[in-house]
Amino acid sequence: MLSRVISFDEVVKTSIETFRNTFGAEPDLAACAPGRVNLIGEHVDYNDGFVLPMALQLGTVIVGRRNGTDSTCDVVTCSDGIQDGSKRAQFDSSAITKGSPKWLNYVKGVMFHFRQPVPGFNAVIHTNVPVGSGLSSSAALEVATLTFLEQLTGKKADSFAEAAKLCQRAEHTFANVPCGIMDQLIAIGGKADHAMLIDCRNLATEPIPFEAPDLAVLICNSSVKHELSSSEYPVRRKQCQQALELMGLASYRDATLNHLKALENAGEVLIRRARHVITEIQRTEAAAEALKAKDFVKMGQLMTESHRSLSEDFDVSCHEVDMLVEGTLGARGVLGSRMTGGGFGGCTVTLVERAFLADVVKEMDTIYSRKTGGKYRARFYLAQAGTGARTLELAEYLR
Repeated sequence: MLSRVISFDEVVKTSIETFRNTFGAEPDLAACAPGRVNLIGEHVDYNDGFVLPMALQLGTVIVGRRNGTDSTCDVVTCSDGIQDGSKRAQFDSSAITKGSPKWLNYVKGVMFHFRQPVPGFNAVIHTNVPVGSGLSSSAALEVATLTFLEQLTGKKADSFAEAAKLCQRAEHTFANVPCGIMDQLIAIGGKADHAMLIDCRNLATEPIPFEAPDLAVLICNSSVKHELSSSEYPVRRKQCQQALELMGLASYRDATLNHLKALENAGEVLIRRARHVITEIQRTEAAAEALKAKDFVKMGQLMTESHRSLSEDFDVSCHEVDMLVEGTLGARGVLGSRMTGGGFGGCTVTLVERAFLADVVKEMDTIYSRKTGGKYRARFYLAQAGTGARTLELAEYLR
């Protein structure tokens, strides 16, 4: 069955209640930002490619208020996914340094790169985005933090692109994750009932209508957690850059499969890495056209091709995720399935006819549990395209 996720209203109300109990006052500011699922276009955002994510209705909320100090910040998280130390921390906004707990580094990083004086505040953070699942809980936290700081100070970034770059820098420098720009852009600019085609070379965005009442977008969390900063992610980035230089090109947008001949003496690994990037950029452009044409069969085919490229050419899948994808593709009503996110665990995303949704979930739950010997239990979520970052009117929740 579909996993129960606490509702967005519950996230906000729990945040408010925690703030009251912790600080003995009512919050007067609130901001939120969504997680995301990438439909197609994986590991090309840092290679000048196209990506096609959609914002989720799952999100991260920050509620808070000024505390009357010049720079003392007191922050609490309610997230059950935090396992790396204290859920409450104090720090000085005028002398920000990264450290422990790790979750706070995402907040601190955004504050550091905000480049505006931040007055002392108290805040509570809560989320219903599964942490470590590949649904970009990190970008949701960064963008929610930025939106909160803009409320707190009255200072705003000049554009969506500048706001996304700020949050990306925070993840690079304070979380030590060399991420691309996709997650932050979709968290800021997501639109309900739309995916978003993002050109990662110039950060241009195009909302793509995605209204298909007879279809469902099913997210399956493999329960295998990844840690990008200590995984192969930085290695893949380096390999892509090496291949690009050997092909004598400045951008993968200028690359075709014929350019792979220049890599024949460099070894099979670089050929496979470059081949994935080149073909994934092509698939993503084709997927956007398929959605516009409501050709969901084609969309599903492209998703499946994407997964096989990620698994075989880019080597960022894992046994459990491959099992989920291949098993899902054998179920009735499934149009396509692929891993989504950075890889090495996390989630799959599947396009399935809604009439067969319950059967697909039941079948995959049983198969996955059996094939992993009960070590992992899949969690299933129904994805709906949500809106991007925004402020919240607390009065609606304080009644």
